[in-house]
Amino acid sequence: QLPLWESGGALVQPGESLTLSCATFGSNLDDYIIGWFRQAPGQEREGVACIASRGGATRYDDSVKGRFTISRVNLMNAAYLEMTDLNPEDTGDYFCASRVGQGATCTLTATSYDSWGQGTQVTVSS
Repeated sequence: QLPLWESGGALVQPGESLTLSCATFGSNLDDYIIGWFRQAPGQEREGVACIASRGGATRYDDSVKGRFTISRVNLMNAAYLEMTDLNPEDTGDYFCASRVGQGATCTLTATSYDSWGQGTQVTVSS
């Protein structure tokens, strides 16, 4: 398993932007698929975005398409989730997750990932 740490969560107002970071130390992200998930209070964890290990193919949940961008910098052992035009429905704990995979695709299914960070809280409120 790959130890992961998220950061960047904050309280923001509707319409604002925020970028979350996911980092690992002592390991190489090159062969890992990265996913971002969120969990709102009282709700199940849902996939937001993912990025393949090579080639950078991405996938987004319909609720964030056009607003969120996932990226990775393998050299830095980091992945990012840039979020724009945030709304209250985006509120929740955000987690990054990883799984080994050298293909050109990724999945938003949480059970497909075997390493998780502790999460970072995002609150969108006026």
